[in-house]
Amino acid sequence: MKQFKRVLVANRGEIAIRIFRACEELGIRSVAIYSEEDKNSLFRTKADESYRVGKGKSPVDAYLGIDEIISLAKSKGVDAIHPGYGFLSENVEFAKKCEEEGIVFIGPDHIMMDKLGDKIKSKIAAKAVGVPTIPGVDEAVKSEKEAKEFADSCGYPVILKASAGGGGRGMRIVWREEDLLREFRSAQSEAKKAFGMTIYLLKNFSKIQNILRFKF
Repeated sequence: MKQFKRVLVANRGEIAIRIFRACEELGIRSVAIYSEEDKNSLFRTKADESYRVGKGKSPVDAYLGIDEIISLAKSKGVDAIHPGYGFLSENVEFAKKCEEEGIVFIGPDHIMMDKLGDKIKSKIAAKAVGVPTIPGVDEAVKSEKEAKEFADSCGYPVILKASAGGGGRGMRIVWREEDLLREFRSAQSEAKKAFGMTIYLLKNFSKIQNILRFKF
């Protein structure tokens, strides 16, 4: 296992403090970044070094500047970047840029992150390594005709789901054939507004009521 000497935490607040503490326990020097609004925040004092980023940017955008963060990391001799959660933690471009610049991204590589960020790609990846998956389509459904053909071939109920994004947006359970097109249009409209994505279909489960009970 590679031993890092310096880890930059591309995050703020509580999660940053937790990572700084872990670095200290492992004998790794920690590097913080902070926005102008966070200059007096507790988390920046818990790192061995801290540097302001995002001059002239909003408090959120300051933590999203990929090029600036990587440039800072290189100038300070950082071995790895820990993204925490939120912000750049699921940003494929950021993970890829870290790899290209010789900095370890503490998390999935950009190829796997890209697969797992898309519901269809992640399902195909899971199937490739033998993980049981719910039956469904292997590419986005782009028309009402495709949706109806799939549902007719596998039976009801089915679930409509946006191929990207999360939070339950663009997801519908269709119990009956007569409801399919209405729910398809509704899910597609919501998904486009939220993510700009098409949707895909999953063949439901006989245990759907149990899944709903635990999920919501």
